[in-house]
Amino acid sequence: MTATPIQPDQLPATIRDYLSAHAARDVDAALRSFAPEAVVVDQGETFRGTSAVQTFLREAGAQFTYTTELVGAQRVDDAHWVATNRLEGDFPGGVAELDYRFTLDGAGITELVIGP
Repeated sequence: MTATPIQPDQLPATIRDYLSAHAARDVDAALRSFAPEAVVVDQGETFRGTSAVQTFLREAGAQFTYTTELVGAQRVDDAHWVATNRLEGDFPGGVAELDYRFTLDGAGITELVIGP
């Protein structure tokens, strides 16, 4: 599938809400963006369902201090979107650009895959 670059404010509201809540480390608000059966894949680990996604949201990157800046966005189709975030902080390497690949079903995120 070919992705079309878009302005970050053109991402669906659910994705924008998630990104804002996650950057603010507001676990409850971020969790509301996910469907109950959601799957998150980050650093080779898979988190399935509400409880596991909540654990991911609480623990991902918690040992580091960093900032997150949304630097790009793409629309693949009505259900698939990519948000590119630039992270800077005290984690190994200090800087990373990660693609957050979202799958939506209606208003909820059903899958989030994070990687370079």
